[in-house]
Amino acid sequence: MTNDDSVNEEFGQLYARHVAGVAAGDNKAVLADMVQANLPTVFYGVDVPRGAIDSYEIVGIRADGDRMVGETIYRTASGVIGLRSIWERHGDSWLAAELANFPVAEGVTS
Repeated sequence: MTNDDSVNEEFGQLYARHVAGVAAGDNKAVLADMVQANLPTVFYGVDVPRGAIDSYEIVGIRADGDRMVGETIYRTASGVIGLRSIWERHGDSWLAAELANFPVAEGVTS
């Protein structure tokens, strides 16, 4: 396993835990995974799950330079949300620094 593989595996486990926290409504844990200085503005203009989540699917995890990107589709009573989070390394920890929506193809049900 290369160093990149171990970083990707480590991040993949963190990201899966983070997404499960979003789905469970564990806001304390979810916010702890984020760059605290960015919290005042990170959610502006971004559609995020609010309330109960019917289901979710992690559809992508990838490196982007020295950052990691995770993409998840959340299904809620009010609709489907494609949410991308961009993560940065802060010391020994990965923290979500940015959020953005991505389009979800109509009819996606998996």
